[in-house]
Amino acid sequence: MGLTPREFEVLSWLVQGKSNKQIADELVLSLGTVRAHLSNILSKLHLADRTQATLYALREGLASVEAADLEGA
Repeated sequence: MGLTPREFEVLSWLVQGKSNKQIADELVLSLGTVRAHLSNILSKLHLADRTQATLYALREGLASVEAADLEGA
């Protein structure tokens, strides 16, 4: 798969339904950096959009709905 630790972190926030701006604020990154990470994630996983990335992460066990709910609380 080849995702970096930061890309996994961005993907985790994505699964929680966070916007690029929310991810940037949470990780103290620029919006452009978050967009670059998301672009890299989509490219590395051969996916087309955020929805596919979220479904992939859930299906492959990279994130879970339960974990997303708990972390978001």
